[in-house]
Amino acid sequence: MTADLAAEFCQTAVLLALTIGGPVLLAALATSLILGLLQTITQLHDQTLTFVPKLIVMSLVILFLLPWGLSRLTEYATDLIRGIPGSI
Repeated sequence: MTADLAAEFCQTAVLLALTIGGPVLLAALATSLILGLLQTITQLHDQTLTFVPKLIVMSLVILFLLPWGLSRLTEYATDLIRGIPGSI
C-alpha cells in the first residue's frame, strides 16, 4: 500500500463521517439557535430547556437518516474491502 492510497482512504473516511454526521450537527445547531432566541425573548435561562429538545431533535434526525447512513457506510466498507487486492 502506498502513502497516496492510504491518504485517499483516510480522506474518503473523513468525508463520509462528515456527510453522515453533518445533518445531525446542523439539526442541533438550528435547534440551539431557535431555543437560544426563545430563551432570550422569555428570559428563561435553564439548561434543561435546551438539552431535552436538542436531544429529541437529534434522535429524530438520526432515526430518520439511519437507513441512508448505513447504506453509505456499507457501500464504503464494500469498496474498501474490494480494493484490498489491488493495494497489495
